[in-house]
Amino acid sequence: MLLFLSQEPERRPRPGLGLRPPAAAAASAGPAAMSSVCGGPVGAGSLPSELVVHIFSFLAAPDRLRASAACSHWRECLFYPALWPRLRLSLRVCPAERPRLDFLMRKCGWFVRELRVQFAADNYPSATAVAAAAVAAAVATDGEAPLCPRWLELLRTYLELVLCVLSSVRNNRNLQKLSLFGDISILQQHGSIYLSKVDPDGKKIKQIQQLFEEILSNSRQLKWLSCGFMLQIVTPTSLSSLSNPIANTMEHLSLLDNHIPGNTTLITAVELERFVGLRSLALDFCDFTAEMARVLADNNHVPLHRLSLLVHNISVMHKSLENMPEDEDWKALTRNSTNLRVYVMAFDIKSDDMLRILKPSIPLERIHFDSYITCVSGAVVDLISRQYDKFLTHFILMNDVIDTSGFPDLSDNRTEDPLVLLAWRCTRLSLLAVHGYTVWAHNLIAIARLRGSDLKVLEVTEESIDFDQGELADQDVDPVHNLIEQVSLGLGRPWHAVMDIELLSVFTEPTRHFYREMQSFSEGI
Repeated sequence: MLLFLSQEPERRPRPGLGLRPPAAAAASAGPAAMSSVCGGPVGAGSLPSELVVHIFSFLAAPDRLRASAACSHWRECLFYPALWPRLRLSLRVCPAERPRLDFLMRKCGWFVRELRVQFAADNYPSATAVAAAAVAAAVATDGEAPLCPRWLELLRTYLELVLCVLSSVRNNRNLQKLSLFGDISILQQHGSIYLSKVDPDGKKIKQIQQLFEEILSNSRQLKWLSCGFMLQIVTPTSLSSLSNPIANTMEHLSLLDNHIPGNTTLITAVELERFVGLRSLALDFCDFTAEMARVLADNNHVPLHRLSLLVHNISVMHKSLENMPEDEDWKALTRNSTNLRVYVMAFDIKSDDMLRILKPSIPLERIHFDSYITCVSGAVVDLISRQYDKFLTHFILMNDVIDTSGFPDLSDNRTEDPLVLLAWRCTRLSLLAVHGYTVWAHNLIAIARLRGSDLKVLEVTEESIDFDQGELADQDVDPVHNLIEQVSLGLGRPWHAVMDIELLSVFTEPTRHFYREMQSFSEGI
């Protein structure tokens, strides 16, 4: 393709005139003729910069980078600001990423308008390696908390990459969207413990926090600010760095961090009063108080369209649910924001707490349960199907149990299966995903028939499906083949159970899935 761009179109000779094509004539005339046509040079380097930039604008980002290897002139044109209005990076947390990131951010950081960065570790230490390191560390330190050397290196590299990204955009006054996501396993499990070893005096964390505040104070066009699981990058004073004009015109704000010490919150109701133009908001549920709901319900605030709430067991342990909005607060909020839709993700939350959280007037459109210790009860699923039948479109139920021999059964001691009732009552349901809970084959067939082709996504892991003894005893029918056939007929398309759970991010990376879905949920206003 590059050669085609650098060549002139070939002109055919008129029959009978005995003329050769210009390319052939130039070749026979020697190199001098090839180097000049009408006194000007020919080739990739002869294209004007404006034309090269225009051509590059039609190429995808990887193709632009490859095209820049053609010549130095093209390489100079590659980083013209108009070519990089958006920069979306998924960074591997490894030392080899640093020089490439440093080069790219040095070229684009000062003018990019939309920057989205996700950090992810390549190879997490295996459980065996972690256990071996733990034993060795315990012996070497006379019983001190064991630390995995691989995780220490991951966190050290992570901090360096974050510093590289933030320092490159600190003076960018054109930045309109900034999204940072830092969910690597170490940060979610033992972030503060490892941080005390990697950054004992706190200098790097303080530098990161100062750079973040500097970006906010220098911004002049920021409309979208999203920060998820970035290990103390946001502090309770960070948002005060935003000027009033920027805060007043901010359209999306997302602040999610499970590592804020104690009962500290990242934003207060008083601070939220400045953000009168917010159309979408994402917060820890324990930070979203009744007073905040009243601020958003005020007539001076533009109607809120999207609200994403993360209910995490860590936050519930350290913070109280006493200040959460009551049903009257939700009613007042929905009166001012008639198009409001809510997305909730619950990590290891007890069913009793969920029954308190799920107020009838919440316009709940999406809910995602993910558990390691606790399990969702049939009563919670039944409550959701009765209260949110007019709104619910996405229902995800995950239980990451190690022992797959005894999944909890939501239909125990019930005449009707809660998942079947969910499919029957929630007529807008378009996505249902289940793992780690028993789903009976006949109930799965019923769900497919009830929702039909409107159920766009039905993902159930193979180990979650069980069969009645009567189905297994029938020698004339293969129960697995019959299940696949009946569900496919009900949905109106081919269907199979999920055989490899590792291929689906909703199962293997729930936090990343939630953050990605929250972004698209907030953008889909």
